[in-house]
Amino acid sequence: MIKVNNVSKEFTKEVAKNKKEKFLADNNISFEAKDGQILGILGPNGAGKTTLLRMIAGIMEPTSGSIEIGGMTYDKDPIEIKKQIAFLSGNTKLYKDISPVELLKMCCEFYDVPKAKQDEEIQKVIERFDMQKFAHQRIGNLSTGQTQRVGIARCVVHNPKYYILDEATSGLDIISSQVILDFIKEERERGKCILYSTHYMEEAENICDNVVLVHKGEVLKIDTPTNIIKDTNTTNLRDAFFAMIGGVQND
Repeated sequence: MIKVNNVSKEFTKEVAKNKKEKFLADNNISFEAKDGQILGILGPNGAGKTTLLRMIAGIMEPTSGSIEIGGMTYDKDPIEIKKQIAFLSGNTKLYKDISPVELLKMCCEFYDVPKAKQDEEIQKVIERFDMQKFAHQRIGNLSTGQTQRVGIARCVVHNPKYYILDEATSGLDIISSQVILDFIKEERERGKCILYSTHYMEEAENICDNVVLVHKGEVLKIDTPTNIIKDTNTTNLRDAFFAMIGGVQND
C-alpha cells in the first residue's frame, strides 16, 4: 500500500524583477493506494500531478506531510523503497547510443537482479512489450512508441511491487498505448499497487478502480469513476471534472 499523508510542496517563483513569490504546487494532499488496485491521479496540465508523483517516487522531498510505501519511509528505508518501485515519466530521457538490451542489463545491475536471472528477466520484458524486432537497435533510432516501450521495460525488469506511472501513454499511437495499458491491467491482477497519472479522462475511466481528481494542487474528490459520474449527474469523467470546477472557463 502507498499512503500519502497531508503532503504539500512549496516552490518559489520570480514574478517581477527582484521580486519572488512562494506558491504551493501541491497543497495538503492525502490518499491511499491499495495493492491490487489502479489508482488514477487525474487533472489538467499544471494541476500538480507530476510534482506529487515525483515526491512519491523519492525524487523530491515534500515541504510538509509524509509518504509511506509498504510501511516504509524514505528517511529510514530509501534504498529498499527504490528497489520495490517503478517510476515512469513521459519525459524520461534514455541513453541514445545503446540498445534496449544493453539498457536493460544496466537496470538489472542497478536493481541487484541476480546475474543468473538477468537474461531470463530481460527476455520476458522484451517479449511482453513486443520489442524483439528492435531490441538490439540503437535507442536513438527508435520511434516514439518503441522508445516508450523501452522506457517502461527498464522500469519493470526488476519485478517491482509498486508502480508510479506519469503520463505513460502520452503521445503514443493506439497500438503502443494498448500494449502498455494491457500490461498495467495484468500487473493489477498480480496484486501490484499502481498509481496512474494521466490527463486522458477516458483512459482513466476505462482502467482505474478509483481516482483522485486534482485541480490547482488540491484534491477535488476521491472515489470510483462510476460514483463520481453519478454524483455530478454527468455521463463521463471529463464532464464530471468540469462540473466540479465550474466549467471549462475556470482557470
